[in-house]
Amino acid sequence: MSFTLAIVGRPNVGKSTLFNRLVGKRLALVDNQPGVTRDLREGAARLADLRFTVIDTAGLEQATDESLQGRMRKLTERAVDMADICLFMIDARTGITADDEVFAEILRKRSAHVILAANKAEGAAADAGVNEAWALGLGEPIRLSAEHGEGLNDLYSQLMPLADEFAERAKADAPDTDVEIEEDAPGEMRIPTRAKPLQVAVVGRPNAGKSTLINMILGEERLLTGPEAGITRDAISLQMDWDGLPVRIFDTAGMRKKARVQDKLEKLSVGDGLRAVKFAEVVVVLLDAAIPFEQQDLRIADLAEREGRAVVVAVNKWDIEPNKQQKLRDLRESFERLLPQLRGAPLITVSAKTGKGIDRLRAAIEKANEVWNRRITTAQLNRWLTGMLEAHPPPAPGGKRIKLRYMTQAKTRPPGFVVMCSLPDKLPTSYTRYLINGLRQDFDMPGTPIRLHMRSQSDKNPYKAKKKSAPSRLRKHLGGRSGN
Repeated sequence: MSFTLAIVGRPNVGKSTLFNRLVGKRLALVDNQPGVTRDLREGAARLADLRFTVIDTAGLEQATDESLQGRMRKLTERAVDMADICLFMIDARTGITADDEVFAEILRKRSAHVILAANKAEGAAADAGVNEAWALGLGEPIRLSAEHGEGLNDLYSQLMPLADEFAERAKADAPDTDVEIEEDAPGEMRIPTRAKPLQVAVVGRPNAGKSTLINMILGEERLLTGPEAGITRDAISLQMDWDGLPVRIFDTAGMRKKARVQDKLEKLSVGDGLRAVKFAEVVVVLLDAAIPFEQQDLRIADLAEREGRAVVVAVNKWDIEPNKQQKLRDLRESFERLLPQLRGAPLITVSAKTGKGIDRLRAAIEKANEVWNRRITTAQLNRWLTGMLEAHPPPAPGGKRIKLRYMTQAKTRPPGFVVMCSLPDKLPTSYTRYLINGLRQDFDMPGTPIRLHMRSQSDKNPYKAKKKSAPSRLRKHLGGRSGN
């Protein structure tokens, strides 16, 4: 999905009808009665060759914050803040209302990209309303009929250049991962710069203290914090110089179990957090010292590992932990047992409130990035592989020994290795884990994801035929002399 489009407007202007048409399903309830949509609905939209996320929102109404309509308006305003593009719909038959003018002013302030659509515009009766829409100051209105599918070509024409812009931005922000390398070719680790800073995502369950931690790193109150869980809804990117290390930090919404994600807005937040992990090079999994390593913490850390990102685990609220030494021992034991795929990853205790441990967190992030970029020569790898085979030979399924002949590093970010062997499909995963754990320990690669691929190599010696033919060529060459 290249971008997110939020459909906003007064109640009963046809937002859900357009939503259903874009997603190709009747996901949103549609009725002539205003106010049918009360929460947010997200769907995968398709318009010609464009693929994007569309959000159906509750109708914007001027209401007190305590009322149901006020809470619905807050949800819609948050969706506006989260979306890349807002499609502001009016009713062309009704014409411009005072509420439309108020909400147009809000959108001008809150959204960088607003597209104006005059819906229900089929027929001459809508001409006056379409002309009135110019007065909103949002550019030329699209003449649209969501019910009949008219005007979608004009919507496509306005979305297409924006889609290209967001695709280019996403490409620029996305880190280089699974970088292929030539065998033993000289190469250096990418050094973070102001133009291309190290990208760090801070993820964790709600109320773990992510925004407080980032405020402490920044040295100012840039992000909204509070005791309530779920204050941060969208992933916010902030760039800074962290004691000489250029970084872009993503503060993400708290991620809960899917079964607990009842609020539609929180579902969007979780998706935004997952996207932030994909845009990061180093992922900081922030735990609450009082309740560490709950199921969702493990899922978040596992997600980061599966995405191939360097991982640092930070335990927050350490300042209020009464029995620090015993707690730290318990944490390390739990970490090794519950996350064996991240064995050796740095475990840093911090206090986002007081700032204690922040310097160690920075050092751990820098080291994790260095390990993520680590390169090992083929000669080193094959000497190491010989020792590993001697210490613990591979099994012989059915009496046929598996031969591991040659090893090289094929990629970095994360480190990826290829082993040429016979019967790769017969090699048990336990032996692969043995090799990966050995790589971590012997080449100082704690915690980083390691990709190890077994490839088949034929038993046939490629030089065998040439060696056999050499004596015959020699005899042929000497044949005249020997016959004399």
